[in-house]
Amino acid sequence: MRHLYSTALYLMQPFLLLRMLWRSRLMPGYRQRLGERFGWVDAPAFDGQVIWLHAVSIGETQAAAPLVEALLKAHPDHELVMTTTTPTGSERVRALFGPRVFHCYAPWDLPGSVMRFLRRVRPRLLVLMETELWPNTIHYCRVFGCGVILANARLSQRSASGYGRFPALTRAMLQQLDVVACQSVEDGQRFIALGLPAASLEITGSLKFEITYNARQREEAQRLRDAYRADTRPILLAASTHPGEEEAVLDAFAQLREEYDRCLLLLVPRHPQRAAGVEKLCQRRGWRVQRRSQGNPRGADHDIVLGDMVGELALLQALASVVVVGGSLVRHGGHNPLEAAAWGVPLVCGPHMDNFSSIARQLVAAGAMIQVSPGELTSTLSVLLGDAARRKAMGAAARRIVEGNRGALARLLLLIEAELSV
Repeated sequence: MRHLYSTALYLMQPFLLLRMLWRSRLMPGYRQRLGERFGWVDAPAFDGQVIWLHAVSIGETQAAAPLVEALLKAHPDHELVMTTTTPTGSERVRALFGPRVFHCYAPWDLPGSVMRFLRRVRPRLLVLMETELWPNTIHYCRVFGCGVILANARLSQRSASGYGRFPALTRAMLQQLDVVACQSVEDGQRFIALGLPAASLEITGSLKFEITYNARQREEAQRLRDAYRADTRPILLAASTHPGEEEAVLDAFAQLREEYDRCLLLLVPRHPQRAAGVEKLCQRRGWRVQRRSQGNPRGADHDIVLGDMVGELALLQALASVVVVGGSLVRHGGHNPLEAAAWGVPLVCGPHMDNFSSIARQLVAAGAMIQVSPGELTSTLSVLLGDAARRKAMGAAARRIVEGNRGALARLLLLIEAELSV
């Protein structure tokens, strides 16, 4: 079955390249360093003491940051090679870790590309973040004697159904994994149903709970709060929005401004390359817009601040009176609510939180997040913006959830140490 999969991928190569070129219209990084996608990596001559960690994009890279720091500290004798799939993920790796890790794009899941990469890098262990399951990558890692851990693993019912359409390929792939470190029992049960041996499953919790903000980040957050006068007016932040959500948020904002005339909207699209289109959408509705890339506010001459800078969302959430979780008002599955929760900011999400179902349930049950239908968004935000005491209580509950669920990093590090010692 894997051979049929590989043949199909080879046949799709011209279309994949055309797709990369098409996407590079808005993000030139997609047409740069294409050789890395085929396993041609300009890497130094590693001596075999290599840990390879793959995080597809920004979210996975951010979640992996505590793990990377811990590995750098615990294994100074190892090289850490970190791959991503997207240019934004690449930018984030370089911003977070600089020359302390070797970074390149991950090879496409073609036999030749994967083998070229493995011959050059020679990793002892591959740590895949979340649900990055690639049959050839996993197979050839085993051939080359490289262990494989799926870390911070999650599997929604929708994703499980997708893998279930190819049972032979999925089962063979899962049986080649050394460890699957799942975020929740629910995720683990789905992996086992697809063919993962029960002995390979570990429940570690989510690395996303490991988020902490250092003194420098807190100082920067306070500087931004002062610049945007966050202590004297309500600020609504819509985080990681998708098409269709900006319209819903702008509809709600128009009504909220009738009640709270000094309210500021921070609008952060999930993909920064959409910023120009979102800006035009806001301007067509009559709003005065400033992009974050234009710097801090110079006066009160804007209604909406548009977040268009990679890696800044976590910091911006410290400004908010309330955060609306993007990807949840449309059928995308929702994005990480814990960056805001760690700041102690109350949350509102839509009905579609499949990607973070366990985390969402905890936050809702604790009173830290309110889950609404799109039609309830305006009324819910109106109530929260007018009730400072409730916002404070929700924020405190959110922070308790984050602090009470830490420990995934320590559990995952024990599993990694066990694999490295084999």
